[in-house]
Amino acid sequence: MMRRYRIGLLLAVGLVIGAGAGVWLWFDDWIDTAPLPEITLATSPQILDREGRLLRAFPVADGRWRLPVALDAVDPRYLDRLLAIEDRRFRDHAGVDPLALMRAAWQWLRYGRIVSGGSTITMQLARLLDGRSTRDLAGKLHQMRLALALERRLDKDAIIKAYLNLTPQGGNLEGVRAGALAWFGHEPHRLTAAESALLIALPQAPEARRPDRDPETLRRARAAILQRLHAAGLIDTIELAGALRDPVPSARRAFPMRAAHLAWRTHRAHPERPIQRLTLDARLQERLETLAAERARALGERVSLAILVADHTTGEIHASVGSPDPLDEARRGHVDMTRAIRSPGSTLKPLIYGLAFEDGIAHPESLIEDRPTGFDGYAPTNFDRAFQGTVSVRHALQASLNIPAVRLLEAVGPARLTARLRRAGVEPVLPDGSAPGLAIGLGGVGVTLTDLVRLYAAIARGGSPVVLRVSLERETTDDDPIRRHGSRIARPSRPVLNERAAWLVGSILAGVPAPDRATVERIAFKTGTSYGYRDAWAIGFDGRWVVGVWTGRADGAPVPGLAGIEAAAPILIDVFAQLGRRAPLPPPPPGVRPMTHAQLPEILRHVPAASRASASATALEIAYPPPGARIDLGLGAAARAESLALRVRGGTPPFTWFADSGPIAREPFSRASRWTPAGPGYVTLVVVDGRGESARVRVRLD
Repeated sequence: MMRRYRIGLLLAVGLVIGAGAGVWLWFDDWIDTAPLPEITLATSPQILDREGRLLRAFPVADGRWRLPVALDAVDPRYLDRLLAIEDRRFRDHAGVDPLALMRAAWQWLRYGRIVSGGSTITMQLARLLDGRSTRDLAGKLHQMRLALALERRLDKDAIIKAYLNLTPQGGNLEGVRAGALAWFGHEPHRLTAAESALLIALPQAPEARRPDRDPETLRRARAAILQRLHAAGLIDTIELAGALRDPVPSARRAFPMRAAHLAWRTHRAHPERPIQRLTLDARLQERLETLAAERARALGERVSLAILVADHTTGEIHASVGSPDPLDEARRGHVDMTRAIRSPGSTLKPLIYGLAFEDGIAHPESLIEDRPTGFDGYAPTNFDRAFQGTVSVRHALQASLNIPAVRLLEAVGPARLTARLRRAGVEPVLPDGSAPGLAIGLGGVGVTLTDLVRLYAAIARGGSPVVLRVSLERETTDDDPIRRHGSRIARPSRPVLNERAAWLVGSILAGVPAPDRATVERIAFKTGTSYGYRDAWAIGFDGRWVVGVWTGRADGAPVPGLAGIEAAAPILIDVFAQLGRRAPLPPPPPGVRPMTHAQLPEILRHVPAASRASASATALEIAYPPPGARIDLGLGAAARAESLALRVRGGTPPFTWFADSGPIAREPFSRASRWTPAGPGYVTLVVVDGRGESARVRVRLD
């Protein structure tokens, strides 16, 4: 009898164990086969600066702001406080906390209402991912199944990170980072007790407790959580009292929007990229945007302003301010004035002088005439309508005199000037696509602020072209955000100026007096004012930085009295002050030494007035090129070669030019001509005038 009892007992136990095992296997399979929703949801695309700081973010496709955040980017005290309130045994349970569920059920039975929830962080994440209601039993069971499945497939850090990125923060805000930025105006890496409690209370009823709708309801919920944190020993009495007094935000703050124009173009170029890092410095960018807004207000209600800062040693752009305020329609703030095509005024003059130095036409101590002069029907005047007579080339550039600049441009040739601009990576826009004329030296051409920064960066680098970069993730290409739309400029490689000419230009610009007698460390800079006071410019550099400033109206309307030296130059000085310690300008290259006017060769002591038509029978001579000169025309490169300027002094028109005994040009009246050689090498140039007199030089063309 006893034996049968024991056998029956064993069979019963076996059946129970078997049934239990079967139930467990079924339960285990039920968890394993749970269809998990998409865990990795789309996050807001971010444009970051060189140190990973947020410049600008964009909403995801459904208009939600879901900014990703890493665990180490969240205040650890907030994490401790969150778990203390929402899930004390988060690190111990498997997704569902039986003790919390039993406590919640008992409280519901005892008080007839929900006193504390039994949902774990993992269960809340399951609900956020799945979106199904958990108000009925079936919904709650489904939530628990997903939570258990999540715990099997993710570790604890991955679960809490996903929760922090999805927790609702009111309206279209998701994630603790979006909540901190929208309600406090800063990242969540440092949160006060009051801020932590608010970010815990808000997701519990994100619409009912929205700060911009019912801050009082949120204040009461925050106070209850603060009291619980105090009871748990996570904040002391003093911290509790201070947190209870902290005001609750009543309005949503704007997300960061630094370098708004550049960030938008970067995102538009590659909207599929979740993160794009730029060379910009967010802190410098913020300071310069503040400066731009202050200065624009002082200049007038419709005046815009743009600033561009680059490191010419690397080509990296560190700040790009397209307008004082992108949302200011009175100033047309949506227009990025770092890329707008405008007249450069006098800012191209340094390149003209550099070409004259390179060609041996002039030296900084050469004398040049600043007198009323006509150039084949073109009669420029100076900005102040006055003339200074005979001046040094150095003074002519520092004072930005127009007649000397046009004299030198006539000598080097407008086409050669535009060719050198292209070497710098600049694509000048000529009126109606016409051929370049002398007027381009005084602003009769279209360029951008970015173009001018490229040009001056090349001068600062000893004539070597500089490729400006804005992305830390890829090389500059034709679709780079700093390029003008439709621009297809080849990567520059040939020098814009030779080293000697570039240094001479920089040494002259370093002597330009600062505006309003400001005391600044040595900066080489040039100002410019376009015709009709439409554009005011200041471009400058030191041993590291090149800075460009533009002011004017975005719609191109004139601003009476707006001049580069008065409007743009003071801003340029302030920008350099924001850059900190100056990098000194480079020393002169080998072979370049200071010279006085008296020490110059006779041919360089005075720049000839090559355009002056004269029928005198003075001795015929070739004014340019000088004998024995070696001139770089780019004849050995694959790109289109430049033409050689030809100038004659004395003699009687007409003038016929020959190269190695072959005729190349005939000028009935003009003393200037141009010729494009077939290839490099030595050539003998001969000019014959109307009386049969001749002059010759032998030069080397490269």
